[in-house]
Amino acid sequence: MIDALLRLFALRPLFTVAILGIPLLLLVVVGLFTILALKFLVFVVLPIALIVWLVRRLFWRGDCASPEDWP
Repeated sequence: MIDALLRLFALRPLFTVAILGIPLLLLVVVGLFTILALKFLVFVVLPIALIVWLVRRLFWRGDCASPEDWP
């Protein structure tokens, strides 16, 4: 059975690419997208969240119980 499949792949290279190449390409694309999403989170979202947290902490008015009480 394996010998017949190998012979089929050798005789039809486009069929081989369709069966083996597209899933590998899809895995590479998903991996690259995951890496880009993680980089976006680490280098864009987290610094913005940290800056917002620090600004709120530094300029927090002690007489207000919550930000909803601010004028």
